[in-house]
This record gives sequence, C-alpha cells and structure tokens, in this order.
Amino acid sequence: MMSHNLLRGKKGIIFGALTNESIAWAVAEKAFSEGARFTLTNSPLGLRIGQINELAKLCNAEVITADVSVVEDLENLLNKSMEILGGKIDFILHAIGMSKNVLKKRDYDDLNYKDFIQTIDICALSLHKLLQTTSKLDALNEYASVVTLTYIGSQRIFPDYSDMSQAKAMLESIVRNFGYQYGIKKKVRVNAVSQSPTFTTAVKGVKSFKEFYEFADKMSPLGNATAQECGDYCITLFSDLTRKVTMQTLYHDGGFSSTGMSSNLFMKND
Repeated sequence: MMSHNLLRGKKGIIFGALTNESIAWAVAEKAFSEGARFTLTNSPLGLRIGQINELAKLCNAEVITADVSVVEDLENLLNKSMEILGGKIDFILHAIGMSKNVLKKRDYDDLNYKDFIQTIDICALSLHKLLQTTSKLDALNEYASVVTLTYIGSQRIFPDYSDMSQAKAMLESIVRNFGYQYGIKKKVRVNAVSQSPTFTTAVKGVKSFKEFYEFADKMSPLGNATAQECGDYCITLFSDLTRKVTMQTLYHDGGFSSTGMSSNLFMKND
C-alpha cells in the first residue's frame, strides 16, 4: 500500500470498526499507512461480536469502549484518547448506523416507535452529542476534521431503507449546523460522505440489498465505490489538502447520485 504521509503527526479517533468488511476498518488501515496515530472505539456489544482487537494490533492502536448514546462515555473516550495520544485530536470518523426496524424488515407504515427513536439516537443524535462534547472539552485542534458516513436514502426514496432515511437526513442537518458553529469557533471541519451501497456486516440482514447493490453498480458510470476506496476518500478529508471543505454532504458513489438513467440497465449479456 503506497503511502504519501498525508496524516503524518495527526491524532484521531475512529468509531465503528467491527470486522474487516467495515468501512471504518478500511479507513483505519489507510490512516495508519498514512502516518496517523489513533484510538479505536465501539459499543460494548460491538467489542463482543466484532474483531476490533485484531485491527488494534495491526494499527498499534488502543481500544476504548463507548456507548455513543451516553455523553459520559464520550467524555471518557475523548479524555482517554487525548491522554494516550498526547494531545488534542485532529480527525474523527463517525461511522455508526443501526436500525432494528430495518433488521426486523418492518414496513415504513408499520414501524416500532421505540426502535425508531433508538435509530435516530444512535445514527444521528450521536454525532451531535460527540461534537457538543468535543466542543465543551476543547478536544479538537484548529482545522480538525470530523467525517461521518451517510447515504443518499436521506434525500430519495429507497423502500427498504425505512427509518434510516430520517436518521440520515437528521445526520446531514447536524453536519451543516454544527459545521457552521464549529467553523466559526475553531475552524473545525465537519462533513458527511455519502457512500455507495457497500457489503458490510451491518447490511447483511437488509432485505433485497444484493439486488439493490447490483442495480446501483449498473446505474453508476464508475460502478460502486468499495470500502477501501471510501477509506482513501476519507483520508483526503482528514488531511490538510481539504482545509476549506466543510458542512458538505459529499457523494462518493461512482456517479450514482447524478445519474437519472443508465444505458447499462438495458445492455444484454452476450
């Protein structure tokens, strides 16, 4: 893996690495290869069922447990990370998504509201809690970069995306609003990356995902972006090359978001 030392000397926190199929896993490997030092974090359940300790060994990183819905856990995560890394943080990846309604394959007009509220809390409000906590603790350096992962289902209808569509729409709104506040206060950048459908552990139970993945791959002029390619893109957003990019939802999807119809859909195999 070629390195350009884009993150040499930078310190970070990476949320959400579960297995080697996770986008966060790919981001961590790439960040390490580019010279960054960081801590890894996931929920207590994520640590039990995932392989994050293997990633930690590969990246010489420490793992800190944190429930993103609990502010006290976030405070502990940030304070311990600054202690371990020896200073304030330069980048954060917020790669968090969970919906029991999607996993249970509940139709949009038959949602469980308790699960709906949990989806909003985990997928969207967790970013606000994280940014509010970093701000109060003054945990980020000037021009630090915070990147979260979203999906175009926040803006368009994908029937099986269920309550995740509302969660991602709120997430993108938090990116804009907190990006404005943090930019004025400390020049911190906050952006969302809208990734192609990607085969990760989290989507294995999603109804019709394989069929949609294949459809999106045909619709996208460049094809679907892989987790590794998303890792490459996130690294550019963590680096000093994008110091004036903030409050954006950035589409990393092979052109899917700008394509109305593709001739690939009508091409027959020989």
